[in-house]
Amino acid sequence: MTATTEFKPQTMSPTPSAPAPATPSEPAAALPVLHPDVNIWFDGHARDLPWRHPEAGPWGVMVSEFMLQQTPVNRVLPVYEQWLARWPRPADLAAEPSGEAVRAWGRLGYPRRALRLHGAATAITERHGGDVPSEHSQLLSLPGIGEYTAAAVASFAYGQRHAVLDTNVRRVIARAVTGVEYPPNATTAAERKLARALLPEDTATAARWAASSMELGALVCTAKNPECGRCPIAAQCAWLQAGKPPHEGPARRTQTYAGTDRQVRGRLLAVLREAVTPVPQKDLDAVWHEPVQRARALDGLVSDGLVEPLAGGVYRLPQS
Repeated sequence: MTATTEFKPQTMSPTPSAPAPATPSEPAAALPVLHPDVNIWFDGHARDLPWRHPEAGPWGVMVSEFMLQQTPVNRVLPVYEQWLARWPRPADLAAEPSGEAVRAWGRLGYPRRALRLHGAATAITERHGGDVPSEHSQLLSLPGIGEYTAAAVASFAYGQRHAVLDTNVRRVIARAVTGVEYPPNATTAAERKLARALLPEDTATAARWAASSMELGALVCTAKNPECGRCPIAAQCAWLQAGKPPHEGPARRTQTYAGTDRQVRGRLLAVLREAVTPVPQKDLDAVWHEPVQRARALDGLVSDGLVEPLAGGVYRLPQS
């Protein structure tokens, strides 16, 4: 993702010899300067995505950030376009029940994101006159928005200088700077400190780096099959120069789906999304054979606010 502000390409700098792997506690002067080559690479290789167009605006950027969490771009694109066509401004979404956001979310997964986005749209409408705020602190105060999303919107929509640490950026920094194959399972304070030290001083260049490093991780420095031969910072990469040592830290998290409560929840929600009237219990019972797991999944949906139980043993999407 990239900011809606136009950026001028940076002049290619001479490629320095690869440094020794850095640690997060080292001073900024000891760190490699990665952004010039990555930003130039981005100018020629960035994907043409709708949330990168100026007309997407801050709201389009925010919607994309919610949808792209743990979901690949190809699955997000059709839902994103339908969403923005229906709700081009936060106030349009806030005016409808939260259940409509869940319905429109479709099969993107993790549907609580739809509720959080609806909550953020409502807060934007009530507190900020319907305009996505530009201040990082105001973004962070919105429902459902954490440090990453606040930094991403401030950077990509408003061209501000923030360390934007998604999984792709963390992997690029882990390999290029610290010389390890993968970052920790959860973002650490040391990673945040290192990411801030790598930020260019110039605001526009920093915003460009946030987008370009993310794209590099998504397209080249991938988790399973990194294409080091076409990486613009291969000569500076501590992991590559060390011979690409295998991961030695805690086992990386793997996500399963088949047979899990997540799968059952998805099937239950699919029935409710398709229904125009409340759904009786027997229709929900038909979607999964194991009654204990099915009941647990339905209770979880109710507890999360994704489903409303009504009198008479029927259920619907939330109407608040």
